[in-house]
Amino acid sequence: MITLHTAIYSLNPAIISINELTAYDVNGHVVQYDLAAAQVKLVELQAAESQAEQAAAAHKASAVSKLTALGLTQDEINALIG
Repeated sequence: MITLHTAIYSLNPAIISINELTAYDVNGHVVQYDLAAAQVKLVELQAAESQAEQAAAAHKASAVSKLTALGLTQDEINALIG
């Protein structure tokens, strides 16, 4: 799950920790960041994550279909892909 903190970290490599919405560097100093940019990045990261999940589901469905076409039973397919 992608969070706002993930977006903040991805935009600001100097940030090593976040407490609520206050970010800190390696020396414990407060680091300023652009919250609006982080919110935009959050939407981008969530969309990318969703696309990756959809692609994985489509690949799995395709694999199951191909294995079924080869004559494997559902139990055999489940044994292979879990």
